[in-house]
Amino acid sequence: MSASELAGKKAIVTGGGRGIGKAIAVAFAEHGADVAVIGRTAETLDGTAAEVRATGRTAATKVADLTEVANIPDLFTELSAAIGGFDILVNSAGIQLTAPSLDVTEKDWDATLDANLKALFFCCQAGGRAFVEAGSGKIINLASTFSVVGFPEFAVYCASKGGVMQLTRALASEWAAYGVNVNAIAPAAVRTEMNAYLLDDESFLKGFLPAVPAGRVGQPSDIVGAAIFLASAASDFVHGHLLFVDGAYTAV
Repeated sequence: MSASELAGKKAIVTGGGRGIGKAIAVAFAEHGADVAVIGRTAETLDGTAAEVRATGRTAATKVADLTEVANIPDLFTELSAAIGGFDILVNSAGIQLTAPSLDVTEKDWDATLDANLKALFFCCQAGGRAFVEAGSGKIINLASTFSVVGFPEFAVYCASKGGVMQLTRALASEWAAYGVNVNAIAPAAVRTEMNAYLLDDESFLKGFLPAVPAGRVGQPSDIVGAAIFLASAASDFVHGHLLFVDGAYTAV
């Protein structure tokens, strides 16, 4: 892809302070987009913004808890004004709570579904309202291989990411006629701060890695090519797709 693949584009990235969200935000800037990032920690968001500005692009940040969904429309209005509009939305914010299913509490369930599915829907709604009116726009949701594959002690996370997959398909079917693309990326295990507790566990890797034909876990940089494709004009006829970036984990 060219370094100007996203020239003139404006993107909002949730969860943009670290991990996959940060990698996507910086990559978008490197390919010509101005970027606003939302997250819970000012320090990490400021770090992302500094890297975006180092590419010569405009950056904006907003500290927010997206599970407070009533605030989402105003957040998007504020960030859109800060970067001069937006035509790309990446929903990367989320949490991962793991536990034996017999031990999952209602609090665990609500926290996971609120962060990974409910907040994501209302971010899609805010983006969709702007994009439907404009007649174009790209929404990219971060799903997971666990959208389609079960895994022990991940029942709640699997449920939330399965919901992301189906939500992506439903919104794509509703908004495609308005020129809005809604798609999702489904990574396998990617080394981020969120899942370091698992990927630093040799017993987990011993059981997991043999199921990944590529023989390794992913890095945030592995995801950015898929995100740039789904954000660019190259994907204008791609709607409701779940793009696996998983080292062939779901292929076997």
